[in-house]
Amino acid sequence: MIRLALKYGPRGENVITGLERVSRPGRRVYFGRDDVPRVMGGLGTSILTTSRGVMTGQDAVKAGVGGEVLCNIW
Repeated sequence: MIRLALKYGPRGENVITGLERVSRPGRRVYFGRDDVPRVMGGLGTSILTTSRGVMTGQDAVKAGVGGEVLCNIW
């Protein structure tokens, strides 16, 4: 289970406009440290589970680890 804290703009509009589940029980999607995807050209983020715990795609690239992509958020 993943919990997200919803964020709203100054006029009450949604900041998170989309969430896509990538890995499923029947189809796991893994990326190496050099192939971690960028979501919406860097405007979104991907959530990965790595050997160092659950982290964003950007943090995984900085740490030099790859892993299973759980979801993409934009």
